[in-house]
Amino acid sequence: MTETFVSYSLIAVYSAMAIYTLAFVMFAIDLARRSAESSDAAAADATGLSAASSSRIGVMASSASTTSAATTTLTRDGAPRTGTEADRPASPKYLRLAMALTVIAWVLHVGAVVFRGVAANRVPWANMFEFTLTATALIVGVFLVVQFWQDLRFLGSFITGFALLALGVGTSSFYVDVVPLPPALQSAWLVIHVFVASLSTGFFALAAGLSIVQLMQARREAGKAVKLRFLDTLPGAERLETLAYRLTVVGFVMWTFTLIAGAVWAERAWGRYWGWDTKEVWTFIIWTIYAGYIHARATRGWRGSRSAWLAIVGFAAIIFNFTIVNLFFKGLHSYSGL
Repeated sequence: MTETFVSYSLIAVYSAMAIYTLAFVMFAIDLARRSAESSDAAAADATGLSAASSSRIGVMASSASTTSAATTTLTRDGAPRTGTEADRPASPKYLRLAMALTVIAWVLHVGAVVFRGVAANRVPWANMFEFTLTATALIVGVFLVVQFWQDLRFLGSFITGFALLALGVGTSSFYVDVVPLPPALQSAWLVIHVFVASLSTGFFALAAGLSIVQLMQARREAGKAVKLRFLDTLPGAERLETLAYRLTVVGFVMWTFTLIAGAVWAERAWGRYWGWDTKEVWTFIIWTIYAGYIHARATRGWRGSRSAWLAIVGFAAIIFNFTIVNLFFKGLHSYSGL
């Protein structure tokens, strides 16, 4: 029976990867659509200005119609619509298809997590493969839930691409068969500590994606060498920074709980709260990076590119902690299963 559920889990995860691939392509096409619409709008504006300068009488006669036809509105996905399109509902079909595919892939992804848990008869995050499977499901889940608060669908390529890459590495390099838990992991803290850490990673991933876009947007607004037209359809750098900050604060609260819960669990498992184990140290380093980010932005006026880089460095430290530390550093937290 165990092997049956393991097979179901693998089928579900491979199916999810295939659909994530299609979603990634659709999100990329939507970005191309945004670029095309932005270019068309810019060309229309340039043509309008040229025609206006040719005749003052012509300008006065056509001002009313020009105002009516060239009024720019924004669709829900942030893309500009001009002319008579403003009177019709938006139809970003590639974006809608991309979101639908992401939801389908995520359902299959969660199914893979559940089947793995049933096969193991425990929570499915006791080794690197299982953690990759669960953490990526939570990252995509956070992305989907956040849409009810703020439209961040322009990060779809980043999120689906990251999930696809992580699952590819996890299934090809980290996969292990279902095995019983070692004594130190036979605790309710495994459920709480690791789940909250994974959930916080979802918020940090979104914040990192926003920070990357913020850096590109800031260069565009400064007139530097970023020529990506889809940036014209996205929020400004300041707005992106504010969104990244809010998501980071939520993730930081969860990561703080993760650090405290880990210390409590360590005392019950090994008889001490802190032992300078490599994993413990890197968890604290990550906490320090994000604490510095929040403190510097709130009290020292660190805005713009400096805060964006701190958010990106923090997420890079999380990836380093999960991969390099787990694979190449020995310690009491060596539960990769490899």
